[in-house]
Amino acid sequence: MPELALSAIGRDRPGIVAAVAQALFLHGVNIADSQMTNLGGHFAMTLLVVAPEDTDLDGLRRELDRTRDELQLEAMSLSEVGAPGERSAASHVVTVYGADHPGIVLGVTAALAAAEVNVTDLSTRLVGDAEPLYAMIIEVALREGTDAADVEGSLRRIGGEQGVEVVLRELGQEAL
Repeated sequence: MPELALSAIGRDRPGIVAAVAQALFLHGVNIADSQMTNLGGHFAMTLLVVAPEDTDLDGLRRELDRTRDELQLEAMSLSEVGAPGERSAASHVVTVYGADHPGIVLGVTAALAAAEVNVTDLSTRLVGDAEPLYAMIIEVALREGTDAADVEGSLRRIGGEQGVEVVLRELGQEAL
């Protein structure tokens, strides 16, 4: 069964998820993993979907193009993806707060990459109007044997360079 990646973005309004879900359903496509959110007034979604072997991918693309046009979305793409990678379970969360400026995401994620820490989820928000506060929350997976104190030290150094507060804490075990 082919696994496909679908992404879309457009002006936020009710009905986007339902219309895309219907287009997929009409072709027997199942939504396996998804992330959907409002980004500054734009609705953005990324889906991993599984299609039956006999799916008419050209027909599915035409249906999604029609849906994109009806919803007046700015962009929608559908691509086949290879075999899935290994899933990393988040073990820690990194929080970042400070005055907004370019380079915060780069500095923090580069420090995580240098420590071979895998980012499993990342979200950012600007909070406030006059002097917006930049807030970033990152769920990460530390490899077995990685010293969290070393990672935290690297993150605090980057925080000092960027003028932001960076905190690393262990993620609690929560049942869904």
